[in-house]
Amino acid sequence: MKKLVFILALTFSFSVIAQESITLNTCYNLVETNYPLAKQSKLFEDQNKIDSDVISNSKLPQFSMDAQVTYQSEVIEIPIPNANIEPLNKDQYRATVSVNQIIYNGGLTDASLQVKSAQLKTKQKQVEISLYQFKQQINQLYFSVLLAQESELLLNAKQTQVQAKHKEVQSGIKYGLILPTSDLILEAELIKISQQLQELESNKIALIETLSSLISQQLNAATLFQNPLIETQLQTEISRPELELLQLKKEEIESSEILISKQNAPKLIGFATGGYGNPGLNMLDNSFQTFYTLGVKLHWNIFDWHSNKKQRESLVINKDLIDNETEIFKLNTNIKLNQLQKEIDKMEVIIISDAKIIKLRKEVLKTADSQLKNGVITSSAYVTELTNLYQDENTLVRHEIQLKLTKSNYNVIKGQ
Repeated sequence: MKKLVFILALTFSFSVIAQESITLNTCYNLVETNYPLAKQSKLFEDQNKIDSDVISNSKLPQFSMDAQVTYQSEVIEIPIPNANIEPLNKDQYRATVSVNQIIYNGGLTDASLQVKSAQLKTKQKQVEISLYQFKQQINQLYFSVLLAQESELLLNAKQTQVQAKHKEVQSGIKYGLILPTSDLILEAELIKISQQLQELESNKIALIETLSSLISQQLNAATLFQNPLIETQLQTEISRPELELLQLKKEEIESSEILISKQNAPKLIGFATGGYGNPGLNMLDNSFQTFYTLGVKLHWNIFDWHSNKKQRESLVINKDLIDNETEIFKLNTNIKLNQLQKEIDKMEVIIISDAKIIKLRKEVLKTADSQLKNGVITSSAYVTELTNLYQDENTLVRHEIQLKLTKSNYNVIKGQ
């Protein structure tokens, strides 16, 4: 049986040289690039560029235009007898163009840009985390397909073994060495194996279609899923993207602290205004005139009822909350890792026992094969022992795949 499985495996390997294949890491990479959520990272980047341009424009001169027409019930009069000064018109007209230029604002613009940059990194890391969480789902699908693939190989080996034994039994019946109905039992077993193969193929196709949709890559039943070598490193630190996100949130808070500290800084603004109107700056000249003004303005909010200070105190509490979230996340992650490590240790012990059981089953089947040839047992007894061996070999494969799945989940949870 062992030689037969080896030959089938070798034949299968040569037949898929030109066959499409896929690995677990490839599935990880594909979901990170092809899943629709991945587009959000670029959209956030484009949005941040626009917002940053708006903030940077505050450093440029700001132009404004105003125009007004008014009618006043009274105007200024000069109470000097015989002064012969014409009074102002009650209808007045004015149009102005103003330019304001920030000369100094305490670094408020640069601080605002730093906050936007920190927010972008946080949003992109959140997208990365959402994509990272698909890894365990991919693990489940990938190893389920791999189990179906390996089980199919074993079932094909069993089918070949039964077919060979069926020919031997037919030959024995022909020469009167074996009971006439013995071949019918083997025929029934072949039909049963065919049904199992169909069911296995159907389940595998359903799993492959689900995985294909998740990674946006065309896969089919002929795709070869590579059996990965999974290793775990127990002494490394947790390096999950969630921890990186929490650190980025702290950096975002620190940027906000700097921004708040700049809000009450003195602001120096240069301005210029040019206009045309009646009257102009000379109120005694009752005619249309051009005029302009130039100047510098200083604005400093020297007292805000401690609002700025309280905002910064609130941010400090937010940082403490993030530290607390980090501690909780590490604790829960280590609990999960300890549970998975115990599961890994248990599966490794079970696999050793599985190998021992299979070795004994092969000896029993070898004896049953000799007994069937000599007419000591029936075909039914032989099929029972062959099925027992197949089931135990399938159990070993299932445990090996389950072990690799557990190790993969361990690495994903640890962030390796």
